[in-house]
Amino acid sequence: MTRHAASALLAFLFPMTTAIAADLTISVDGVASADGQLMVALYNSADTFRGKPYRALTAPAAAGTVKLEVKDLPPGDYAFALYHDANGNNKLDMNAVGMPVEDYAFSNNAMGKRGAPSYADARFPLPAAGAAVSVNLR
Repeated sequence: MTRHAASALLAFLFPMTTAIAADLTISVDGVASADGQLMVALYNSADTFRGKPYRALTAPAAAGTVKLEVKDLPPGDYAFALYHDANGNNKLDMNAVGMPVEDYAFSNNAMGKRGAPSYADARFPLPAAGAAVSVNLR
C-alpha cells in the first residue's frame, strides 16, 4: 500500500474531529457592594445540580453589574447557582432557620417554593455559538 493510500485510509477510518467549545457570559445584576466575591457553580445535569458542579468560578464583586465569562464549554444544557460572598468566608451564610442572609440567584432567575428551584426550572441551553444570560441577585 502506498503512503498516500495509507493516509487516505487512516483519514477515512479516523476522521479528524474538532472540539466544539462554547462561551457563556453571565451578567449578575444587583450586586450590593464591592465587598467579597461572587461564587458561581455551573451544573450540566439534574443528577449533579446543587451537588457537584461541572465547573466553579469566582469573580471580584463590584457594586451594580458584574459580568463573568465561562470559556470552552461543550454545547448543551446547563444551570447555575451563585451568591455574593460579601464577607469573604467562602460559604453562603444562613440565618437560624436556614434562610440565606447573603444575596444569591439561580439561572433563569428561577425560584423554588421551599428552597432551591429544580434543575428543570434553572436549565438553559448553551448553543455552539455561545450565549449570554443575566440574573438578579436577591
